[in-house]
Amino acid sequence: MPKILNIVETAYRATIEEQDDTILWLTHALKNAGADISLLLRANAVNYAVKGQDASGLVFGEASMAHSPEIDKDLEKLAAKGVPVYLVEEDAKERGLSDADLISGVKKISRRDLPELIDQHPQVWHW
Repeated sequence: MPKILNIVETAYRATIEEQDDTILWLTHALKNAGADISLLLRANAVNYAVKGQDASGLVFGEASMAHSPEIDKDLEKLAAKGVPVYLVEEDAKERGLSDADLISGVKKISRRDLPELIDQHPQVWHW
């Protein structure tokens, strides 16, 4: 199976309905099936790497979320399984995120180095 780079740009897609990001879930599933897969967070998705996120108080009218998403923990689990998790450094800076805000295990990459990262992966999936 060729190396795959999953690029996540749209943040918090389906996290209310599914209690996780569907692409992070897919990345987990593919890794568990033996895929050689990497993950790149860019644009608003860099917020996924902020540690200590807590959406447990999210309520819509009378309905509250029984199982709130824990995106930062999902990323930590991916990294622990050996999935390289990259983050576009300039996108994090534009959103006011410092190294102290981010979970460990995330590899920062400059925009100018993106072509090289993409070139290392025969398959690139952009979400």
